[in-house]
Amino acid sequence: MRAPGAGSASVASLVLLWLLGLPWTWSTAVALGVYVGGGGWRFLRIVCKTARRDLFGLFVLMRVRLELRWHQRARHTIPRIFQEVVRRQPEHLALVDAGSGVCWTFAQLDAYSNAVANLFCHLGYTPGDVVAIFLEGRPEFVGLWLGLAKAGMEAALLNVNLRREPLIFCLGTSGAKALVFGRELAAVVAEVSGQLGKSLVKFCSGDVGPEGVLPDTQLLDPLLKEASTAPLAQPPGKGMDDRLFYIYTSGTTGLPKAAIVVHSRYYRIAAFTHHSYSMQAADVLYDCLPLYHSAGNIIGVGQCLIYGLTVVLRKKFSASRFWDDCVKYNCTVVQYIGEICRYLLKQPVSEAEGRHRVRLAVGNGLRPAIWEEFTERFGVRQVGEFYGATECNCSIANMDGKVGSCGFNSRILPNVYPIRLVKVNEDTMELLRDAQGLCIPCQAGEPGLLVGQINQQDPLRRFDGYISESATSRKITHSVFRKGDSAYLSGDVLVMDELGYMYFRDRSGDTFRWRGENVSTTEVEGVLSRLLGQTDVAVYGVAVPENGLMKSAVAQGRRECSRSSIKCLLLWRALFQVEGTGGVEGKAGMAAIADPHGQLSPNALYQELQKVLAPYARPIFLRLLPQVDTTGAAPCLFVYPSVF
Repeated sequence: MRAPGAGSASVASLVLLWLLGLPWTWSTAVALGVYVGGGGWRFLRIVCKTARRDLFGLFVLMRVRLELRWHQRARHTIPRIFQEVVRRQPEHLALVDAGSGVCWTFAQLDAYSNAVANLFCHLGYTPGDVVAIFLEGRPEFVGLWLGLAKAGMEAALLNVNLRREPLIFCLGTSGAKALVFGRELAAVVAEVSGQLGKSLVKFCSGDVGPEGVLPDTQLLDPLLKEASTAPLAQPPGKGMDDRLFYIYTSGTTGLPKAAIVVHSRYYRIAAFTHHSYSMQAADVLYDCLPLYHSAGNIIGVGQCLIYGLTVVLRKKFSASRFWDDCVKYNCTVVQYIGEICRYLLKQPVSEAEGRHRVRLAVGNGLRPAIWEEFTERFGVRQVGEFYGATECNCSIANMDGKVGSCGFNSRILPNVYPIRLVKVNEDTMELLRDAQGLCIPCQAGEPGLLVGQINQQDPLRRFDGYISESATSRKITHSVFRKGDSAYLSGDVLVMDELGYMYFRDRSGDTFRWRGENVSTTEVEGVLSRLLGQTDVAVYGVAVPENGLMKSAVAQGRRECSRSSIKCLLLWRALFQVEGTGGVEGKAGMAAIADPHGQLSPNALYQELQKVLAPYARPIFLRLLPQVDTTGAAPCLFVYPSVF
């Protein structure tokens, strides 16, 4: 097939002929001759099928670019943009806590965040200082980081599932001078308090009596009540390219990495979502995703702060309450990850699911197998599936509802948004290069690693990286599109069809995804090895069959294990009894452990794992072996519930 680039040149020639004054009929005839002569009939087919999609995508791209340039030139920041929203609609609902029923207007959110800004300035913190936030999703979470941003400070948003060593690590790498934690996480902080250092000032947010206060901890709420709610002037020198906060993302090389989110990145992610799916200020968005991740805090809350939407928060997804909440608060947009859609489909039919006003579901991980079942059963007219990561510069979005696709890149004008799928060695994930040393682009239907060309002067293409410079450098490669250029390595394998639609295939590197979180095998291996006295350990993700197949899987597992003398133990059997592990999106953790003498106690090990690993990071299966082959043992997907 003639490369789309040739077709792009023909389109350019069409425009050129028109600009030279030739009639459209002549220009079109000449361009058509170029297409046909160059074997471009297939390209014409692509143009006919994708022109409308591509034009809308170009409109969104240009609109976001123009908005960002205007804000950059005006030296605006996210707090400054929020102030304009407050001015327009101070009494409009901004945030609703579905769990407690607490509602904040834009004026109340503004006042709370002003109090935060004034308090931390009064306490001696200065622009550029980092304050860690460790509390569950509720309006105060948003008010805290927004208030810190008003004072020019930066928030480190900690995953509430972190425990012990990972929690200490994240606090240490952030360089935080203070920690604000919720009363619900006081026990977690107490476990590590002695290892945090005396220089870290601790504040507890929420209703807690004096007897519940940790040593060397101040109650935040009384301090905020005494603080001024007068607005602060924007710190001098701050703009869209300055740091807003840090989000911790699971990496392929170990413990979580602190991704840098600058003001322009926050705006870009929220704006792309808003315009891609034609959201309006009258929409009400339901956000039951964690606020320490970009999906919940930028895609969701960003609609409130930048565009004035009401956002309904629920700190944890509840399948039984989901549609009731949507009906109660008149939600028109919901957020999801793949697991949410599957759990909703497993719920019995309810009255609420037929009375809601939801027209749009935005998220990622919705499997093609249940896509149409989800939209038809719940009457959701549009699914906004997207691909992206907090730090990446190659996000894509499905704007026209193509089932199974996570986005697209134009085949007509591919260089307008310079991302590419490139060939890699499937075993080592090493980039393959041609004789000139450039990466080899994939053809339609070929899986490849997604990369995005870096341009630090362009807010749509910049890569801000991580606090760790070494982690940042590992995500950058060179000479991809042309000699000497730089590109961001997504670490994800996608495939693109002939029309430019992309489909997620696999996550490369030493990670797997479970229950909506990326799990680092290196981190889990390190924890297990330490607990077991530096025993050899290998951790990997395995797909778990549907619940209906579990019995046959167990039976097959007994046969397999009896032949190979391998014991496969279920570490968390409650998963099968409560909500089911079979069929959950992603892969469950399998830990292969060297136990040549059969001395390991699974129950004792699991008790220790509960103390040091987040629930999503704990291995579900344990595989005991005489020795561990770290070059890659064949996965074992079977369980022995009777072990306990």
